[in-house]
Amino acid sequence: MHPSRRGFLGIGSAAFALAFTTNLADPRTAQARAAVKADYPFRLGVASGDPLPDRVILWTRLAPRPLEPLGGLPYNRIQVDWEIAEDEAFTRRVRHGSAWATPEYGHSVHVDAKGLRPGREYFYRFRAGGELSPVGRTKTAPAPRSSPDALRLAFASCASWQDGYYTAYRHLADENPDVVFHLGDYIYEYGIVPSGGTRNTPVPEQFRVQCDTLDRFRVQYGLYKSDPDLQAAHHRAPWIVTWDDHEVLDNWAGRYGPGGEVTEQDYLVIRANAFRAFWENMPVRVPEVRGPDARIYRRFTFGDLAEFNVLDTRQYRDDQVCGDGQQVDCAERLDPARQMIGAEQERWLLDGLGASRAKWNVLAQQVAMMQLDYDAGPAQRLSMDLWDGYRAAKDRLFTGMAERQVSNPVVLTGDIHYNLAGELRADFDDATTPPIGVEFVCTSVSSGGNGNASTGVPPGGSDPVNPHLRFSSYQRGYVSCEVTRGQWRSDFKVVPYVDRPGAPVSTRASLLTLDGAPGLHAL
Repeated sequence: MHPSRRGFLGIGSAAFALAFTTNLADPRTAQARAAVKADYPFRLGVASGDPLPDRVILWTRLAPRPLEPLGGLPYNRIQVDWEIAEDEAFTRRVRHGSAWATPEYGHSVHVDAKGLRPGREYFYRFRAGGELSPVGRTKTAPAPRSSPDALRLAFASCASWQDGYYTAYRHLADENPDVVFHLGDYIYEYGIVPSGGTRNTPVPEQFRVQCDTLDRFRVQYGLYKSDPDLQAAHHRAPWIVTWDDHEVLDNWAGRYGPGGEVTEQDYLVIRANAFRAFWENMPVRVPEVRGPDARIYRRFTFGDLAEFNVLDTRQYRDDQVCGDGQQVDCAERLDPARQMIGAEQERWLLDGLGASRAKWNVLAQQVAMMQLDYDAGPAQRLSMDLWDGYRAAKDRLFTGMAERQVSNPVVLTGDIHYNLAGELRADFDDATTPPIGVEFVCTSVSSGGNGNASTGVPPGGSDPVNPHLRFSSYQRGYVSCEVTRGQWRSDFKVVPYVDRPGAPVSTRASLLTLDGAPGLHAL
């Protein structure tokens, strides 16, 4: 154990029976009405996710009053109609149907819209009780045996609501990516100060309490997902998401809770509530969550161009050794039995990498994989919460990739509120060791406020302590990537401030890795 971690009521059944038509009211008009209608059910917007060549998950959650339990709805099930079309005007509708939004699932709706064409753009929307949702744009993955020329993606992580505005999400939406990866800390479990923190937007007193019950997690998601910039990013592209620690508890590790006053039994109850709320609020194609265990690691293939392995580095890991933070000379981290992703997920990952036909093989995951030495002197000071605290697991992964001759390994990472770009090496302590792949770490969307250059993250480029690092910066933002058959380009997009809305965005750095030549090159 860790010792120190810590209005919709009056709608008749006839209204629910209304089928979609091709001449429904303009959705923008519906959104304008939402500003004045107290019982508008789609205040959390819509989303899509987990795209496959022939299907995509469509999501919404009915919540006319998102900061109340059950979103301000009665304990009744409500019929929700949906449709998906090839054009934004919905004149070429391809699929439609109905689903039930039930109170047992927080009135969330997950539709697996099947029978779609590969590599195609689609538009979707919902209707409930005579009200129309915003329109979302989504896109299916390319056909399995296709050879796409290019893929445009973005990835982000770490968005504490009270730390600042979600301007980065708005800029991300404007790029119209094919797919967005969110690598964890979508919400923070912490209580929120009544004044709303940096946003200075008051919230009800109930938000001061840290998340533990299902209802408390639900209203936390309701607050976060009410943000218009976050909604804009969801409306523009399908998302592929995973969790990190703050969707549950800070630095949680497997079945090890925070210790202190929280018993292991209580921790597992909190974890079950957190997992359930995550499932209810995300556009994921995973089985319904009922308890403290849920498999969310999964794989997505974009023709023979790129294959993405979405990992879970929290649920199956061993407890952190020597404490959660940075440590010097922690021999326990070298224990060959230590697991970061668990034996079953490790086999799944290496088997998939070995069978992949893709030119680019990607690990979308939570915590930094490359070595990060935080001590400029001769001693090594490493974080026990990162892969550095699980040396044997990292060695097994790197050895397995080398044995399988995996094509162009790329790791996408979040968590540490810093932009980093570095090369992966079998021996990070030997600067002459050739790279076996690359890692791009995105900064936070808002967590940590405007950031601080003196937080102790190792510098990149000419630092002899971390010679594998090629770039680092502390500003907030996200990473935009253009993937072609010949190269992977990552543009680090930064927002200069998050303590007030409307900040501009700029490209802080652009780095390339080339097909067949692992390593990084700055533009």
